[in-house]
Amino acid sequence: MAYTELPVRTRGVCCELEPAPEPAELGAAVEVLKALADPTRLSMVVTLRKHEEPVCICDLVAVYALGQPTISHHMRVLRDAGLIESEKRGLWRFYTLRRDLPPAIRRLIDDIA
Repeated sequence: MAYTELPVRTRGVCCELEPAPEPAELGAAVEVLKALADPTRLSMVVTLRKHEEPVCICDLVAVYALGQPTISHHMRVLRDAGLIESEKRGLWRFYTLRRDLPPAIRRLIDDIA
């Protein structure tokens, strides 16, 4: 039986890969994806996308049957990720999807909605 000698390969040079982005470069995208990974928050973003006018937190509490502190927590995560804006009117907070979202994020939300 004849043996065929296999070529010697150097680790990591089997395929030519483009350099990967550094984790620090992906920070904003990671935060957006983490925020959208929660089903409730994703649903809230889709709800906000469908409404031109700001949505009151009281309406979100009624729709999602969650307590106001839980809704506020979800909204804070979405705001910290840069997905939504809020304004206070009297006792209530009103939320909107940011109009200046990057095109890729806007397309992602549009595709989901």
